[in-house]
Amino acid sequence: MTQKTLLTNGYREMFSNYPDCVNVFQLQQMLSIGRNKAYELLKTEEIKHRRIGKSYIIPKIYVIEYLLGNI
Repeated sequence: MTQKTLLTNGYREMFSNYPDCVNVFQLQQMLSIGRNKAYELLKTEEIKHRRIGKSYIIPKIYVIEYLLGNI
């Protein structure tokens, strides 16, 4: 399978109960991590995101991409 296929399948199946873009609290729930680790992943840009004011907006596809790593 290609990486694009894995991402597409993962997007459909993984975290289907979450919206397309999540906040930090939802990211914590998705990955079962604490607040400090969530912010660390965002600040080091291990998970791609956007900032709007003080809020982090994290597209779900980037969470899946982070979990799949460099496949």
